[in-house]
Amino acid sequence: MSGGDPIQQDKGIEVVTFGCRLNTYESEVMRREATAAGLGELAGGAIIFNTCAVTAEAVRQARQSIRKARRENPEARIIVTGCAAQTGPQDFVAMDEVDLVLGNEEKLKSHSYRALPDFGVNLFEKARVNDIFSVRETASHMVDAIEGRARAFVQVQNGCDHRCTFCIIPYGRGNSRSVPMGAVVEQVKRLAGNGYAEVVLSGVDMTSYGADLPGAPKLGRLVKAILAQVPDVKRLRLSSIDSIEADDELLEVVACEKRLMPHLHLSLQAGDDLTLKRMKRRHLRDDSIRFCAQVRRLRPDIVFGADIIAGFPTETEEMFQRSLDIVEECGLTHLHVFPFSPREGTPAARMPQVRREVVKERAARLRAAGETAYRRHLAALAGTVQSILIERDGLGRTEGFTLAAIAAGQPGEIIEAVVTGNDGAQLQAVPLAARAA
Repeated sequence: MSGGDPIQQDKGIEVVTFGCRLNTYESEVMRREATAAGLGELAGGAIIFNTCAVTAEAVRQARQSIRKARRENPEARIIVTGCAAQTGPQDFVAMDEVDLVLGNEEKLKSHSYRALPDFGVNLFEKARVNDIFSVRETASHMVDAIEGRARAFVQVQNGCDHRCTFCIIPYGRGNSRSVPMGAVVEQVKRLAGNGYAEVVLSGVDMTSYGADLPGAPKLGRLVKAILAQVPDVKRLRLSSIDSIEADDELLEVVACEKRLMPHLHLSLQAGDDLTLKRMKRRHLRDDSIRFCAQVRRLRPDIVFGADIIAGFPTETEEMFQRSLDIVEECGLTHLHVFPFSPREGTPAARMPQVRREVVKERAARLRAAGETAYRRHLAALAGTVQSILIERDGLGRTEGFTLAAIAAGQPGEIIEAVVTGNDGAQLQAVPLAARAA
């Protein structure tokens, strides 16, 4: 999340979150564990940065925010953790502004925060980052709420067994490991019982779920179990998935269960076959097009988002054009565009690079294509009735994850509304009750 996403301060503890939905969930666990360790009782309080390493820009933003936090809070203890701290701890150890660096496993344990040195810390003491590949299990960390959010996030999986040539994340998260089904169901029950109308399942490579569990249950079976055993959850949503790993049960539940939201964010990355091979992806262009067409037949109201990288090494204009074309061919609506950013230690960083000005220009063209598709999507919803989950005063999200302005409801409430228009960025909607009156 650009610039960092602060979690409400609790007893002198502030958590600043960058990156993915899994980080958002883990930040809540961190806040609880740091509170239990007594970190909030320190004079000056504590600020914990939960970083992202997906791009060099994400790391730069984290470092910038850390420096700003130190200027504004000279007495606070500053702790840095997350994927950037796991993959490059020395970069943060070298920052005078930082008091402690924790790895992705250490950040979820209260004793890690109790070990915060009082003064005179040396460089060895300053970092507590273990080998993430030694972690074999993902614990089920129960949380009762996600502060300041209308929807709750539940971690079902962590890590990744694949080695895409551009990606540093496996070195920050380790190998794939799944949370047992019963623990996930119990967590969703707990959150639904606390009033959350929508729960989002999150993971690093979520469609690899279950391969390490007894019986190897797949993601589709987990989703079915949640919906069957937690009737109180009104909306269940999936975070990013890899379409090539989508199992038959998952497609069945997408088609048949209205409580599973009609929005899938796909890890496509490119629309050119040679680029995909050089990325070491496991799908080809036609696989993505077929998947989107198949799901749209099963669930006509489905809305697709996707991650696409612009300017991958060796990408020619013709190769880029195929990535540009796939926005239309897959019917993508919510586009996340990443200008290629070489990450030290990855194979792609050693490949022939595309000039930075070309990378930026291609990213701009991709974003323009995404904006055109999104505006077309907004226009198509005019006059329809949408169920909108209120996120904050005056704003909410439809089931298809489209932003909507609506002057009604409280955060966490679902309002039935008629779409009256849009402003190019979000829908304008009026509650059905008000329209009938």
